[in-house]
Amino acid sequence: MDIQIPQSPTSNKARLILVCGLPGAGKTTHAKALERQLHAVRFSPDEWMSALAVDIYDEAARSKIEQLQWSLCERLLTLGLSVIVEWGTWAQSERNTLRQRARELGAAVELHYLFAPEEVLFERIQRRGLENPPIDREALAHWCRQFEVPSREEKALYDTVKEIDGGQV
Repeated sequence: MDIQIPQSPTSNKARLILVCGLPGAGKTTHAKALERQLHAVRFSPDEWMSALAVDIYDEAARSKIEQLQWSLCERLLTLGLSVIVEWGTWAQSERNTLRQRARELGAAVELHYLFAPEEVLFERIQRRGLENPPIDREALAHWCRQFEVPSREEKALYDTVKEIDGGQV
């Protein structure tokens, strides 16, 4: 017997929340709070990679895990659930792709951008000591230059935009 589940439920309350920011900005703390508050499902590639004993700097493995996580996200959004993607989403093109696909599934899409100055990011990264090898100042400075801060025009494309200034230590 094949059970059919509607692809777009009529009362779809599905919501995709993109948590965007650099390492040390507070993405995980924020996403975990949202997960509890909204009874949402949260996806973090770093946690999966750690659980699988995969090097967090292995970009090929990270890409595969994010693809798998996105497949699950699509299914959950189709079922009308809230999903939190905690990938950092550094590039606008990546955020655009996720937003457009979620909209095709009938979901609302929120962007939560977390910001902290580079010095604060570095201090937090050093304090938590999760990365092996540790993130050095040069790598962080490079990532800060690579990161595409959401523009006013981009923010206008989302249902809700929250900017969290995580500069306070």
